[in-house]
Amino acid sequence: MAFMAVLESDLRALSAEARRRYPAVKDGAEHAILKLRSLSSPSEIAHNDDILRIFLMACEVRTVKLSIIGLSCLQKLISHDAVSPSALREILSTLKDHAEMVDEGVQLKTLQTISIIFQSRLHPENEDTMSQALGICLRLLENTRSSDSVRNTAAATFRQAVALIFDQVVLAESLPAGKFGFGGQLSRTSSVTGDVNRSINLSDSLHNESISGGAPVMRETLTETGKHGLRLLEDLTSLAAGGSAIWLRVNILQRTFALDILEFILSNYVAVFRTLLPYEQALRRQICSLLMTSLRTNAELEGETGEPSFRRLVMRSVAHIIRLYSSSLITECEVFLSMLLKVTFLDLPLWHRILVLEILRGFCVEARTMRILFQNFDMHPKNTNVVEGMVKALARVVSNVQVQESSEESLAAVAGMFSSKAKGVEWSLDNDASNAAVLVASEAHAITLAVEGLLGVVFTVATLTDEAIDIGELESPRCDNDPPVKWTGKTAVLCISMVDSLWLTILDALSLILSRSQGEAIVLEILKGYQAFTQACGILRAVEPLNSFLASLCKFTINFPVETEKRSNALPSPISKRSELSVEQRDSIVLTPKNVQALRTLFNIAHRLHNVLGPSWVLVLETLSALDRAIHSPHATTQEVSTPVPKFTRELSAQYSDFNILSSLNSQLFESSALMHISAVKSLLSALCQLSHQCMSGTSSSLGPTTSQKIGSISFSVERMISILVNNVHRVEPFWDQVVSHFLELADNSNPHLKNMALDALDQSISAVLGSDRFQDYKQSKSLQSSQMEVNLDKLRSLECSVISPLKVLYFSTQSVDVRIGSLKILLHVLERYGEKLHYSWPNILEMLRFVADVSEKDLVTLGFQSLRVIMNDGLSALPTDYLQVCVDVTGAYSAQKTELNISLTAVGLLWTMTDFIAKGLLSEPFEEKEIGVGFTVRQIDSKKMEDQTESISINVRDQASYVHGVDYEKLLFYIFSLLQNLGADERPEVRNSSVRTLFQTLGTHGQKLSKSMWEDCLWNYVFPTLDRASHMAATSSKDEWQGKELGTRGGKAVHMLIHHSRNTAQKQWDETLVLVFGGIARILRLFFPFFTSLSNFWSGWESLLQFVENSILNGSKEVALAAITCLQTNVSSHSSKGNMPKPYFISVIDVFERVLRKPSSYHGNAGDKVKQEILHGLGELYVQAQGLFNDVLYTQLIAIIDLAVKHAMLTNDNFETEFGNVPPVLRTILEILPTLRPTEHISSMWLVLLREFLQYLPRQDSHLQNEDDSQVNYDAPNGATPISINKVAASPGSGSTAAITGIPSYIFAEKLVPVLVDLFLQAPEVEKYIIYPEIIQSLRRCMTTRRDNQDSALWRLAVEAFNHILLDYVTKLTNGGPDSSISKPVRTRIWKEIADVYEIFLIGYCGRALPSNSLSAKVLEADESLEMSILSILGDTILKLPVDTPTDILQRLISTLDRCASRTCSLPVETVELMPPHCSRFSLTCLQKLFSLSSYSGEVHWNMTRSEVSKISITMLMTRCEYIFSRFLTDENGLGDYSLPKARLEEIIFVLEELAHLVIHPDAASVLPLRPLLRTGLVEGKKDMHDNRPHLFVLLPSFCELVTSRELRIRELVQVLLRLVTKELSLENLSLAS
Repeated sequence: MAFMAVLESDLRALSAEARRRYPAVKDGAEHAILKLRSLSSPSEIAHNDDILRIFLMACEVRTVKLSIIGLSCLQKLISHDAVSPSALREILSTLKDHAEMVDEGVQLKTLQTISIIFQSRLHPENEDTMSQALGICLRLLENTRSSDSVRNTAAATFRQAVALIFDQVVLAESLPAGKFGFGGQLSRTSSVTGDVNRSINLSDSLHNESISGGAPVMRETLTETGKHGLRLLEDLTSLAAGGSAIWLRVNILQRTFALDILEFILSNYVAVFRTLLPYEQALRRQICSLLMTSLRTNAELEGETGEPSFRRLVMRSVAHIIRLYSSSLITECEVFLSMLLKVTFLDLPLWHRILVLEILRGFCVEARTMRILFQNFDMHPKNTNVVEGMVKALARVVSNVQVQESSEESLAAVAGMFSSKAKGVEWSLDNDASNAAVLVASEAHAITLAVEGLLGVVFTVATLTDEAIDIGELESPRCDNDPPVKWTGKTAVLCISMVDSLWLTILDALSLILSRSQGEAIVLEILKGYQAFTQACGILRAVEPLNSFLASLCKFTINFPVETEKRSNALPSPISKRSELSVEQRDSIVLTPKNVQALRTLFNIAHRLHNVLGPSWVLVLETLSALDRAIHSPHATTQEVSTPVPKFTRELSAQYSDFNILSSLNSQLFESSALMHISAVKSLLSALCQLSHQCMSGTSSSLGPTTSQKIGSISFSVERMISILVNNVHRVEPFWDQVVSHFLELADNSNPHLKNMALDALDQSISAVLGSDRFQDYKQSKSLQSSQMEVNLDKLRSLECSVISPLKVLYFSTQSVDVRIGSLKILLHVLERYGEKLHYSWPNILEMLRFVADVSEKDLVTLGFQSLRVIMNDGLSALPTDYLQVCVDVTGAYSAQKTELNISLTAVGLLWTMTDFIAKGLLSEPFEEKEIGVGFTVRQIDSKKMEDQTESISINVRDQASYVHGVDYEKLLFYIFSLLQNLGADERPEVRNSSVRTLFQTLGTHGQKLSKSMWEDCLWNYVFPTLDRASHMAATSSKDEWQGKELGTRGGKAVHMLIHHSRNTAQKQWDETLVLVFGGIARILRLFFPFFTSLSNFWSGWESLLQFVENSILNGSKEVALAAITCLQTNVSSHSSKGNMPKPYFISVIDVFERVLRKPSSYHGNAGDKVKQEILHGLGELYVQAQGLFNDVLYTQLIAIIDLAVKHAMLTNDNFETEFGNVPPVLRTILEILPTLRPTEHISSMWLVLLREFLQYLPRQDSHLQNEDDSQVNYDAPNGATPISINKVAASPGSGSTAAITGIPSYIFAEKLVPVLVDLFLQAPEVEKYIIYPEIIQSLRRCMTTRRDNQDSALWRLAVEAFNHILLDYVTKLTNGGPDSSISKPVRTRIWKEIADVYEIFLIGYCGRALPSNSLSAKVLEADESLEMSILSILGDTILKLPVDTPTDILQRLISTLDRCASRTCSLPVETVELMPPHCSRFSLTCLQKLFSLSSYSGEVHWNMTRSEVSKISITMLMTRCEYIFSRFLTDENGLGDYSLPKARLEEIIFVLEELAHLVIHPDAASVLPLRPLLRTGLVEGKKDMHDNRPHLFVLLPSFCELVTSRELRIRELVQVLLRLVTKELSLENLSLAS
């Protein structure tokens, strides 16, 4: 309805416009409006021409406004199909008239209407209407009065009309819909590769048609529409040729326009010409004739035909014909191509040649066109090789750059064009460019087109090759199949023919332009071409082009300062020239961006063609080797690229970035070998070997640049071989021998660098293979039982042997020590890392190591032994059991070798490691076997339940159990023992000592796993023979001193290394070995002695061992003797405590020690003492550990042995105490063990034997102090044992004491012995203690009396302390428990008698006296005085006050002793008292004080009979002593006159007077005072308080009365106090005359 409204509006406008001047039009418009309202659709309008008539009427007026309104309304009606087709002629007539109007608007409306007519259903269907409609457009186009806009609109309308007409032709002739050609020249992309790809995509349909279905069947008859189109085509052809168009009724038209329309038709309606024969004939006869005529250049071009636009259209039309119709127009296309190529040779304007080059470039970038042309012409023997001609023409354009004067500017412009194209920017000159610049630009444009054309050919070949691969005519380079001898596919043959025909021309041109160009974009494009063509050659197996392109590419990879051109003799090629890459170290290598891109291209090619390069690898590898040297050269840099970053940063970043990328690419190329075919890998390896061989010659000369480069190339080859191996370990077998053979050949080279390089490479290669997943744990593989697994194991065996065998070949095939060292280092490395993976190659390895053990070169032996250590320490579990004995034999060989001592020692240790491993084999047995070893036998010995049946079962089962997994572990173990035994006789002390130590350590460690039979073999075949040999050699070896190793000379004399005196003879060295043997025997005895005793004939072996021990102690060195003693001692001690020592064995050991001590030894002095000390220590420890085995006889024997040692020590060390002032070592040892010899409960009677034996070594009784009743008592040995006689040890008073220099005897041994004996005595049982008590006290008394002879000696002090200790112990026990019923009264009386003798003799004769002394310090004197006071305190405060059953006579003697000691001060003359030392008066005063204490009574609750008796005796003696002191004081005071008494006397009398004032006595004590009975009775009756009883004052009253006249005031005062006490005692203190 919108259309109807718009139409009504237009009618109203028309009516309004025509209202004044054209009333008819106005009326018609109004009538039409009314009519229009009655219509409802455009179809109704079409059937009613009234609406159309009013618009035609308006146009007939021929006024501008009305015409425009009328034409506009006509357009709307036609567009909406509101016009009947019958009205077309009338409409066209109206349009023709309007075309003649001069108004531009009307003309444009007219053309617009025609365009709408052709697009609507009014499309002309007959010749007249069609020609009339087209004629209107052409007349407006050619009308000189038409404006440019009208002309352009007319041209566009005509073009559109032509297109619509031919669309109708296609529809009418039922041709395939769509346009199959190119609507014009292809727009260029940013790269030639993109152009080729795009051309392929746009021509895909026709391409498929031409390949699959061929050309369609031609039709001769045409429809009416087809005829119209043909008439139009013929007229256009005539117009393009400069003629007239009859059908179109046009006499003249621009040829350019007509040719443009033809070009449009040719390019867009290909199916019309290919299917309709009249059209095809018109194309062949008319259009081709026209184009051939237009292409001629031999005549002077005039007018329009000489214009570039016309020539361009001609060229484009020709190009379309060649591109689209060459299959049917072969002759014509051949002529066209020949004419085009001819243009490139003629001296025509540059723009003309550029037009031709553009056409040729278009052909080259279209793969389909190139394919058709090459198939139709070059591959046809009768036709011209047009493609080859095109390529040569393009190459000629490129080559002309060498002769041009402005070649550099042109090349720079070419680079700029490529750069702009890469960026997507059209390259253009500046507006004010000069003519010269325009010329250079034009030349550059021509060169650019030529280069792009050549690259198009290259990419076309590559594209066709890929297509052949896709359709299966060619095999991909990734394919595993071998290529056929000859390709047969159509596309494949085409590609091969193209390559053979074109490669040389293309290579020359591209290499030229690449060498002269520097721009990044052009270099990238050319290198892409190189890559594409080279890859195509590789796929096609075109060897010569492939090698030539590779050689050319390699020339652009690295620029060296020094290049020597030489022809490569590796592969024949027309341009197979490679430069010998050499460079001095001081020269710098600069990698330009071109070099970097060329290298990347080379890597791309190598990656793509790695399976097909074959021998061509040599060319690649030479370049990569040079690149590798450049990368690692400190002088190599990359060329700076202009960027805004700072120069320094830019250089570093660019350099390292490029080098890192190239290095990565270099590595990745060889890492990708894992993806190659095996044959390709072999080819690559062969090329590497060839490269290495080429450089090996001359490397032995002196170092220089060339030699260094060759070594670098060899290093590159070797490293890349290793890389290939590492990345192909999963399939290494086919090329392992090839690689290793080359490494071995390198190792045989005289150049040390190459040797080391080869050895390192071999090491890495073997490690790579063994470290791969293929070498899994052999045991895991073996556990899987299948036929496939057996096959795999066979392959694994072969591979492992082939991997390890080169080491053996390398070692035995050369005499070079360096090479042998290298092979051993590799073996060591292999064993360290992969030893557990080896299984089949052990024979070769062990054979090689066994051979090394016998060589004389130290370095070889060291390396061989390091490998053996790895096997023994880490690889035994992986070593097959069949080779264990071989391994032991190799270890023994290294132990016995003489080259390196440390190796021998360590090898012996490895034998121990092997025994540990073998012991594990013995241990890993069935359960029942584990129950019957040494441990089980020992347990049965412990439990004393061993039976013969069990023993036989043990032996039998153990013998069977020695075979585990088919391995006789017993045999292996004995083989090791045999090796160790033989090494135990080695002339080198260190080796034999180590072997001996290892033998016994092994037996000790694993002895519990050996059966009885094995142990018997070990003892009789290895242990005792080893001891016998060592003992014999120690006895018979030379005693001559050795000279150490010569270190040099000094003053013409040799200087030798010093050897320690303990090792400077052969005998001493063998002594050391014997010591180790004894130590080893001691260890196994300590561990397995109970088990040994169950072995048959072990007693005979024990006896022989004892004989060896005895002989060694008596005749061997000190070390040997000590070791022999320890051998027995440790065994007996360890097993006696557990009860595992049979008594015969025990007694035999004691007998040996006794015999040794009785016989003289071969050594004296300290050595002899040390041996005796060790024996005595052993005896002491033996008794401690085996007390249960000792009876009275054995104990008596033990004491006799020790007594013998004491006597012998005293006789042989007579001057020791005097010289050194301490106890001799042997006696000191006896003192140490004496406390451990305490008899046990079951031999308690031996206490008397022990104590009496050692009491004899205390000082004898001095003659002047000997009492009649101190006679020696004879004792019988208890329990019928043999009595031990007390021999006369020495004539002197002290044991072992001889007269010292000063005449004073030495009591050093006695000093040490006294505390020990006292401790033993106190530990003795009560019965034995009281029997020996008197003897102990007598001995101590004799020791105490030595004070007079040697005041400085500590013996008397120790004796005093001991006496105090014993006495307190005795009294305490008597006080607490009372006398033991088992102790008789005579015994106790004798004890008290001895105690009283000690106090009497020592206190009276040796205490409180001025004894002579050498130089006692005040501190010592003070200590001595304190000791005297302590013995007084014990006597006065303990003995006499405790309720002890002490005989009265003993009490009398003890108190009398105190009284006698208290009388010293008052008994001396006054003159002598002053000379007496102070301590003497103090001692006397203390004794007096003890008398007062014993006499006093302080209210004790427990007053007993003994205390009463003591007080009675002491008060009597005290009163007598006081009277004597008083009388002597008065006498002396009177005698001195005016002189005062000595201080000591004054102190004494003052003390007495003060004590008397304080003294209170018990009534029992008062009863013995000499008082009158009346006085005694009165005192008792008058005394109320018994605690204040002082009757003793009446006894001394006369003396008090005498003292009142003393001159001393203090005395008088004290007497006054006493008299008052007497008064008080008489109760007279309150008495007075008054009362």
